[in-house]
Amino acid sequence: MKLFYQPESGRVGDVIPYYEDGVFRPFYLGRGWNNVSTRDHLRFYDAYTTSIHGGTGSVVKVDGVYHVFYCTFSDKPYPRQYVCHAVSADLREWTELLEDTFQPDDVIYEMSDWRDPHVLWIEEENCWWMLLAAQKKGRTMRKGCVGLCKSDDLKHWHYCEPLYAPSTCQSASECPDLFRWGDWWYLTYSVYTDRFQTLYRMARSPKGPWITPVVDTFDTRCFYAAKHGTDGKDHFMYGWNPRKDLNIWHFNPQQYDGLDYNTWDWGGTMIVHQLVQNPDGTLGVKPPEAVDNAFMASEPMELCPLTGDWRVEGNSARVDSPYGYSSLLMNRVPACCKLEMTVRFDKAPREFGVALRVDGDFAMGYYLIFEPNRHRIQYKTGLRMYEDGGKMFPYDVEQERPFEWVPGRDYRVRVFVDDTILLLYVDDQVALGTRMFDRKDGRFGLFVSDGAAAFRGMRLVTGENE
Repeated sequence: MKLFYQPESGRVGDVIPYYEDGVFRPFYLGRGWNNVSTRDHLRFYDAYTTSIHGGTGSVVKVDGVYHVFYCTFSDKPYPRQYVCHAVSADLREWTELLEDTFQPDDVIYEMSDWRDPHVLWIEEENCWWMLLAAQKKGRTMRKGCVGLCKSDDLKHWHYCEPLYAPSTCQSASECPDLFRWGDWWYLTYSVYTDRFQTLYRMARSPKGPWITPVVDTFDTRCFYAAKHGTDGKDHFMYGWNPRKDLNIWHFNPQQYDGLDYNTWDWGGTMIVHQLVQNPDGTLGVKPPEAVDNAFMASEPMELCPLTGDWRVEGNSARVDSPYGYSSLLMNRVPACCKLEMTVRFDKAPREFGVALRVDGDFAMGYYLIFEPNRHRIQYKTGLRMYEDGGKMFPYDVEQERPFEWVPGRDYRVRVFVDDTILLLYVDDQVALGTRMFDRKDGRFGLFVSDGAAAFRGMRLVTGENE
């Protein structure tokens, strides 16, 4: 079984969510626009390729007619990007309306970026809005913005000042999206300079002013170009977890035979997070219900202490390790599984967490490191713990997520493994997604350094839940 969608051939690029008649029908970029259907974000069916060939956009239905807005690219006589419009009666075959194609105005917006059109009806203004990945003219290179055009008929668009132009990024704000949930409006977009993530802002009006929450992301760099979809009740963000096998940018280490330390490529596997709206309006993420309940067979837990004075009772383990590193080995990591547990500490250890595909020496493997004093969760590959790996990898952190750990609290931890994909959720608030390419075998493990922590109610589940 598979937890996350990837076509049998090719990969999932930018996702364009669409929902109708009880079915989520996300489009995604591959070789042109492709479509797949799902009711639960676990089982996908009815995959097909459309006649649309272009970049990211959006789909709306008006008076029984489907409208798609997307972008195309030209290098002649110089690089240009265009917004295009097509219509359809069945979401499969599309007729392009060539007369509706348009590019930036060269007054408000630079001519260099004009893509990823997102169209929605704004009741407050009684007109259509189109959000765009654009660059606002300015005195520095930090021109990336969410552009805005408006229309009464989906054919004639007039240029407006950007919806959001914070002058922070040197790249267009890609795949913008705007949606309302209760009393809040949310603006999402992705950036690939300064940071490489999907971000969100929040406001009481679609016009702003836009508030930046303390944690303004949904996942790591391994969740990009994410856009919003809803059935009117539940809300989801659709993005992609990239692969590393193509070396598109020619940055891969020449003396390393594996994939873990290669650069990230474009496209990979579709990842869908379900959104959680907190009382203050900020957003958290959790797995869709069907993904969370995908497994039915619990494996007997194996808990084998290696170092430290562990106290093991049933499916729980705790250790007090005030002056060093304590480790414990558990079951082998199945190819597709979920490991869940509750973790707790009363006084912050330096670090504690979960190891995956780790060897018997508790060295080579992959590590999810919980760091209360640094207010984060970190992901690290075991290769960095050896001399050659330490020399090769020049950064202190590979992947991380901000998280405020509080002593004396229980935290629900869920770890999903699907072949090379690793996806962690903590407390229906934070996700950390990444890849584990090189090590195919090994065990789960637990560790605590310079402090005490408890891991309770551990459960490893495999086997499809019909």
